[in-house]
Amino acid sequence: MAPLITREEALALGEIEDHAEIEALIERAWKVRVDRFEDSTDLCSLVNAKSGGCAQDCGFCAQSRYAEAETPLHAMMEPEQILEHARAAEAAGAHRFCMVTQGQGLSKRDFQKVLEGTRLVAEHTNLKRCASIGHMSPARAAALKEAGVQRVHHNVETAESYYPEVSQTVRYEGRLRTIDAVREAGLETCVGGILNLGETREQRVEMAFELAAIDPTSVPINLLNPRPGTKFGDREHMDPWEAVKWIAIFRLILPDALFRLCGGRVENIGELQQLAVRAGINGVMMGNFLTTLGNTPDEDRAMFENLGLNVARQEDNASNPRPDNRSGWLEGDTPERLEPEGHTPFEIEVRMWDPSKQLRFSRKRHVPERPDGAPNAASTAVR
Repeated sequence: MAPLITREEALALGEIEDHAEIEALIERAWKVRVDRFEDSTDLCSLVNAKSGGCAQDCGFCAQSRYAEAETPLHAMMEPEQILEHARAAEAAGAHRFCMVTQGQGLSKRDFQKVLEGTRLVAEHTNLKRCASIGHMSPARAAALKEAGVQRVHHNVETAESYYPEVSQTVRYEGRLRTIDAVREAGLETCVGGILNLGETREQRVEMAFELAAIDPTSVPINLLNPRPGTKFGDREHMDPWEAVKWIAIFRLILPDALFRLCGGRVENIGELQQLAVRAGINGVMMGNFLTTLGNTPDEDRAMFENLGLNVARQEDNASNPRPDNRSGWLEGDTPERLEPEGHTPFEIEVRMWDPSKQLRFSRKRHVPERPDGAPNAASTAVR
């Protein structure tokens, strides 16, 4: 995809701090978003299908064996449990459903559960199917596609020049190999990162242009929600106007990608979330996140409807590509809008993924020194 601004322009826009100037930038990004995607949206919901200790050292993650934070735990879900959460996501208005597991790879048994869960979701819902299961081979990517997965998520996390500060055990090149395997299998790619890990403004621009070179279908934008006991546990939340500004800059650099606002948006952006949507967002990870709480589904839908965007879902078992699915660019009929005064499928009571009730937390007995020698911050545990 061809960026609409140069690196120099992006760096200059990154220095803007006046709110009126940021609002003008947001309007510029909004025009790009509407020109590319009209009123379509792409609302996703996830389930944390497996949570637990991870051997890697990612500095933002409490699941890392190198973090002094308590580890959020639950065993690999059975396929029927995955389907239960998918049905709840569909009832809440999600267009797609992502199955997420911890770590950088799954055992054969757990991978088979993801495949079977995917088949059940494809058979019993109208949701599009996504997976986020760490590093994978071309063979596993092909198996996911055969089971009915349409898009695979695998972040680069940050700019390549800053990446060694984020992880020493997960190689940046390995992340690119997984993205290549996903594309080789004919699957859509979902590749983004996390802002406010300590990167410079120049490195944010670097990451955006690196993503443009990767050319993913979807770009999830996360904002660090510092976890005590991790390397980045003492970082302050990002200023909401600064966060919205960078969403707009990323939109101008990646005009054709689907932007999804994900983890940390409640804590970092707060009341400016609707303004963030106007800065170029196509959708959100609606509801809760892997280990933290989010907005309610009705709050998430309202952010888009208030801007005149269409949150209706296609009732076709995800077989007819929509404008939110780039392999079928602007094909298919626009779903009918739901009348506010009429009955909607969102009125029923749903039980979506809820980390406050479905996770348990385990204190680590021993925490090895981080490979980069950096201390964990704001620790609540002892070695």
